[in-house]
Amino acid sequence: MSVDLFYRMLEIIGYLVIIYMVVVAIVYLWLFLIASPHIRKERGLHREELIEDTAINTDTFPVSILVPAYNEEVGVVSTARSMLALNYPQSEVIVIDDGSKDKTAEKMIDTFAMERMELAVRRHFKTQDILEGYQSTTHPNLYLLRKENGGKADALNAGINFSKYPYFAAIDGDSILDRDALLKTMKPIIDSNGTVTATGGTVRIANGSKITKGVVERIGLPKQPMLLMQIVEYFRAFLIGRLGLSKLNILLIISGAFGVFEKERVIKAGGYDSNTVGEDMELIVRIHRSLKDEKSRQRIEYIQDPVCWTEAPSTFSSLRAQRKRWQKGLAETLWKHKKMMLHPRYKGIGMFSLPYYLFVELLSAIFEILGYVIIISGVFFSFVSTEITIVVGLLTVCYGSMISSLAVLLEEWTYHKNPDPKSVILLYLWALSESFWYRPLLVWWRCEGLFLFLSKRKSSWGNMNRKGLSQDF
Repeated sequence: MSVDLFYRMLEIIGYLVIIYMVVVAIVYLWLFLIASPHIRKERGLHREELIEDTAINTDTFPVSILVPAYNEEVGVVSTARSMLALNYPQSEVIVIDDGSKDKTAEKMIDTFAMERMELAVRRHFKTQDILEGYQSTTHPNLYLLRKENGGKADALNAGINFSKYPYFAAIDGDSILDRDALLKTMKPIIDSNGTVTATGGTVRIANGSKITKGVVERIGLPKQPMLLMQIVEYFRAFLIGRLGLSKLNILLIISGAFGVFEKERVIKAGGYDSNTVGEDMELIVRIHRSLKDEKSRQRIEYIQDPVCWTEAPSTFSSLRAQRKRWQKGLAETLWKHKKMMLHPRYKGIGMFSLPYYLFVELLSAIFEILGYVIIISGVFFSFVSTEITIVVGLLTVCYGSMISSLAVLLEEWTYHKNPDPKSVILLYLWALSESFWYRPLLVWWRCEGLFLFLSKRKSSWGNMNRKGLSQDF
């Protein structure tokens, strides 16, 4: 290859990266404009009155809360306590121990004085064998299932088989809910008379907050820059991206950490898929597909205010493993449902949402890697013209840092959950730094996740080496 041809190829790649980033920025702006009226409305709501009305509503549906757990001895008791403390008229809590190798089950049995019970399990889905079941003598609505290891999806399917109520909430074993979170998440379902079939709540990073016996007593910030950046990242993902897609009824992700579903609809769709690590997204896509096939008017909604607190990875190795797994799961879901892509029958899902997740969420890592190559080639080796280098550099900063800093300001303007102005300023400044260190790491790890998918390597639950969020005394 001649030197001139090499330079020309780099310039063409530079123009492609510029076009890509401009288009993505326009898409983000469009989603923000769609979401902004709802953000303004949320700011003016009197949430306590809405909660009180829902709490005394005689039409409030009972809910089964499913908590799949694998090696969660550090946090499972706190999560169970948080579920038991929820402000909700009628619910049952089912912890599914998916063949843990630690003391997850023992912690539950000892803490809640659980005794063996006769198992009456429906067979909506085939799962790994359930070995034994327990019921708490101090909290009769708390159950524990011990089963052979089959993965998170298999554990959730086992929980659905055992559950008795028409709706279920799927909660991660390391998560804690605000006391009114379930009420707020169920409110759209109750008010819609069956039009809303699934809802998802906002997930926040709990590292740095004071949590005692499953209750968030004080919201705080962690000291580690990596954890601060994850807080900023979550603001951006939930407040701008998911809210805009939800308003259009084309949301494809309800976080696996906190979602509520109509059980009959999930059964119709076939339950969680045990052959993917992205079981939460894959189920939502399949539900959308079944709704469109049936020409149903049911919706899937994202609810801003309900908060689920989760423990974020605190080491680079655990964060890398998490992001590789997420990227692989996204690729698996898009590949499995590729026939829906650009298919008019699936309307907004096929014509916009699936292409959005393909080009903006999945392939963005490739374009961003190319962007960094262009910047390095122009600055250090003069392989690319100065104009292209400057434009790509500015777009890279705006693409990541500016959008994230906007999300921080919007979150504070709407909900005021940060403890003091100093915390907002700190998050804002870290958000501005995103493109210079944090985002390049994520981009590289996401490329690794894409390679995992292409190489067809098998993934599992993963191990985050949790430290625990709650002080249980």
